[in-house]
Amino acid sequence: MTEPFKIAYIFPGQGSQKVGMGQDLYHSYSLAREIFEEANDALGLSLSRLCFEGPDDELTRTDNVQPAILITSVACLKAVQETANDHLPSPTFVAGHSLGEYTALVAADVLSITDAVRLVQHRGRLMHQAGQKKPGGMIAILGASKEDVEDLCLHSGCTIANINCPGQIVISGGTDNLDKANKLAKAKRIRQIPLRVSGAFHSSLMQSAIDEFSEIVSNTTFHQPATPIVANVTAQPLDNVDEIREELLNQLCHCIRWQHSVEYMAQEKVTTFYEIGPGKVLSGLIKRINPALRTLNISSTEEISRLKTNSLIAE
Repeated sequence: MTEPFKIAYIFPGQGSQKVGMGQDLYHSYSLAREIFEEANDALGLSLSRLCFEGPDDELTRTDNVQPAILITSVACLKAVQETANDHLPSPTFVAGHSLGEYTALVAADVLSITDAVRLVQHRGRLMHQAGQKKPGGMIAILGASKEDVEDLCLHSGCTIANINCPGQIVISGGTDNLDKANKLAKAKRIRQIPLRVSGAFHSSLMQSAIDEFSEIVSNTTFHQPATPIVANVTAQPLDNVDEIREELLNQLCHCIRWQHSVEYMAQEKVTTFYEIGPGKVLSGLIKRINPALRTLNISSTEEISRLKTNSLIAE
């Protein structure tokens, strides 16, 4: 007997943004337009204008870019549900990379769009403030083994912040620590790319954000998940509201284990991942994690139209 076809919806995080994202969705789909307008009302600013027109330096500011990516991703999901739902199988799991975990919570009916967009704006603000209190940043280390990266961290004082896929690990640290890591990596001829972020995310340098964010999370309404959410920190499903609240706080200062999350879903017989939202970052990572897995992207009216005609194929 053939095993049931299993899919997962996955949602991108910070770094996938670009000026113009979501504009075609806004003009083509009523549900997408409602998402942008609801977010504008919730935040008291025209987040849609920022997504569509920029400028880039304002869009990429941490407290702006996090809600901007979230609403664009949710708009993508609502647009495809509005017009191509018969061609979009229900997910066995949902997951998101860092910020994308909040989009996954919306997709799983855990958070309303209003609560989610407010949460991530606070999250972005507090992460930016923590970065100002303890300046630092993040560097992507490419082509090195986990053991080599651990050794780099040991001798520089940095920490592993993201395990994205084989050959791509991101480290976080204070300014001086990153300088040491940079010099050590160059000496070992390890390729590295500094990331455009305002702090040492997913490290202990974000600790100052925890207290205020904990209170905000406690005062936000969460619902029991309709679909299991695979957590960033544990790479295991979140089954109840208490676990979800704890995950959102732990996520600020702990490593994002994206590779392990994908491997868990593959182990549970997920064969196809729909990346819903701007960019194709996660699809690229999944190809590195397991080339046998299929990835399909939904980020534009063109891709939704292809899905409607049943002609969207794995890239």
